[in-house]
Amino acid sequence: MAMGSLNQLRKLRTTLIELRRRWLQWRTGVIIDETASVSLSSRLLPGRPGGVNVGAETLLAFKTLIDATDMATGIVHPIHIGRRCFIGGGSMIMPGVTIGDESIVAAGAVVFTDVPPRSIVAGNPARVVRSDIKVGSFGRLEGADENTRRMYQL
Repeated sequence: MAMGSLNQLRKLRTTLIELRRRWLQWRTGVIIDETASVSLSSRLLPGRPGGVNVGAETLLAFKTLIDATDMATGIVHPIHIGRRCFIGGGSMIMPGVTIGDESIVAAGAVVFTDVPPRSIVAGNPARVVRSDIKVGSFGRLEGADENTRRMYQL
């Protein structure tokens, strides 16, 4: 039987992500808002219950690493990710970092310091490359939908 569209698997994907969110909360004590989306390949290492807190309408992309334990001392420094954020694929969030609301962490970024609200950070170490941005749910830049529509109207 041939599959016509990947959208046929959307219900399965949604179910798996919800089960993973509940498992992470139960097993590791991570606090993840119900509206947040966490990739199945992302790794969250809270160190203790409440060590990682993910806000509403936030997206953690594939292969992200969020580690709240300082490896040198073994002390847990909680990580807080605000609401409406996007954490790009392959990025790393180090212990004690707070990512402000409506912020974007670029793919591959290594975040050692706090990220101000409504900003984009990129690089290793992550630096602010743009401030005062406007985003929608899951950190999608305002105007992105309009750009997509224009691209496909050709």
